[in-house]
Amino acid sequence: MSRRRQIYEGKAKVLFEGPEPGTLVQYFKDDATAFNNQKKGTITGKGVLNNRISEYLMTKLGEIGVQTHFVRRLNMREQLVREVEIIPLEVVVRNVAAGSLAKRLGIAEGTQLPRSIVEYYYKNDSLCDPMVSEEHITAFGWAATQDLDEIMAMTLRVNDFLTGLFLGIGIRLVDFKLEFGRLWNNEEMRIVLADEISPDNCRLWDIKTNEKLDKDRFRLDLGKVEEAYQEVARRLGILPEGGPTDLKGPKTMQ
Repeated sequence: MSRRRQIYEGKAKVLFEGPEPGTLVQYFKDDATAFNNQKKGTITGKGVLNNRISEYLMTKLGEIGVQTHFVRRLNMREQLVREVEIIPLEVVVRNVAAGSLAKRLGIAEGTQLPRSIVEYYYKNDSLCDPMVSEEHITAFGWAATQDLDEIMAMTLRVNDFLTGLFLGIGIRLVDFKLEFGRLWNNEEMRIVLADEISPDNCRLWDIKTNEKLDKDRFRLDLGKVEEAYQEVARRLGILPEGGPTDLKGPKTMQ
């Protein structure tokens, strides 16, 4: 499809004007960042794999009634999404102690938490995405109490579904980040799942070995980063034996 006007560029994706009003084209880059953009690099083929993985997971969530911004994949690196008003929150679900939670609370990494913990972070790179409470969120008008109730219900449903899905392919869903947006239809508004779900924003460990199959391999210089992303796609059944270059997109949208 012909290149359209760029709307926004983030660390891992670029958004372009969509072919129809109320749509955007989301392009997945190979760029990788960590530690609030302090570490930068490239993971070859990451954009292709994340596009396919996110398409697969968003589609599966849609099938169980979770409303998302995803419409369809356009090609190897692009997907069509609905334009939403992003709520400036990162919603983090933690099932196993890892990352900042383990450091903050002095819990050994890999410890199974007594129950899933949901945390909110204010989306602001210049402030290093600080953790916030519901009081902050409602006081500053980022979301209303009713919005948060809906976000929490959707988040827990997503966690239950994805935990089971990954368990079925031998992967432990340690923690992950979600983003939500407001989808407007005239005066009616509904909250939908936005952004992406991929090894970029999930911690995924092999159940038997605890091998990391996510962006922590890049963060921590563990090596075999591309292979980890490919392994997740392979287990999900969306990576042919030939590798990411063999992934073929559907026919170009008319």
